[in-house]
Amino acid sequence: MDTVEAAPGGWRERLRLYGRLTRIDRPVGVLLLLWPTLTALWFAARGWPGARLLAIFVTGTWLMRSAGCAINDVADRHFDAHVKRTAQRVVTTGQVAAGEALAVAAVLAAAAACLLIWLNTAARLAALAAVLVAACYPYFKRFFALPQAVLGIAFSFGIPMAFCAVQGRLPAVALWMAAANFFWVIAYDTEYAMVDRDDDVRLGLRSSAILFGRADVAMVAVCYAVYLAEMALLAWGEGLGAGFAAGWTAAAACAAYHVALIRKRERQACFRAFLLNHWLGLAIFAGTVAGFA
Repeated sequence: MDTVEAAPGGWRERLRLYGRLTRIDRPVGVLLLLWPTLTALWFAARGWPGARLLAIFVTGTWLMRSAGCAINDVADRHFDAHVKRTAQRVVTTGQVAAGEALAVAAVLAAAAACLLIWLNTAARLAALAAVLVAACYPYFKRFFALPQAVLGIAFSFGIPMAFCAVQGRLPAVALWMAAANFFWVIAYDTEYAMVDRDDDVRLGLRSSAILFGRADVAMVAVCYAVYLAEMALLAWGEGLGAGFAAGWTAAAACAAYHVALIRKRERQACFRAFLLNHWLGLAIFAGTVAGFA
């Protein structure tokens, strides 16, 4: 199965497997990265950032998220076989070899790197830091009690990149927005970790769901509250009005619904709460666009 010729259906089947490897059929991860990044672009430019920057960040987000999925599957391939949710991933089942998956990741990362040609030096440096953090993340669950914190940093790097790309510098508002986004990531990835908690305990892996224990639902609610409060303060500081308030209210309603979904800690309900988080991010982004408009 390591070559195109050996794969049933030839190159079409290989592309289908690569699609599963990079989660093309499951875009929620891309959206969770994209909405805060676009929100940061609008804040940095105080409105429309221009078609070129928009295209670069949308394309780059998709490419790097896809590369990250491939790297993550290689790093976790020996654990994924013992987890209900991940047992059928293509690297775990041997449909795509580990080396092949890394080659796919390298091609995607190289394509994303080409986009940096059109960005300034500050944005390129932020991108390099983001890649280093993202590459380390899959290994933290082996020894670090709160690996979601590392993911929170990795999934917030689009924010400083956006400000650097627009302004050529890293203002305080960018750091505050990244800090706010950090808490949102902790919230939704804890919901995600609640799905696999039993398997992770059995395998000796770490997660926020295990660390928080019976306080998991309360901690998710607190993280949502911190995120929403910080975003409201940032919007107030920028003078955004009713448009942002409408989006923020919709986001708060999403957060409340997610907390209600996970309160019984049922596997499918927790997974559904995680999947629905992209609507929360979209609401904040839509409110930001409306506010600056």
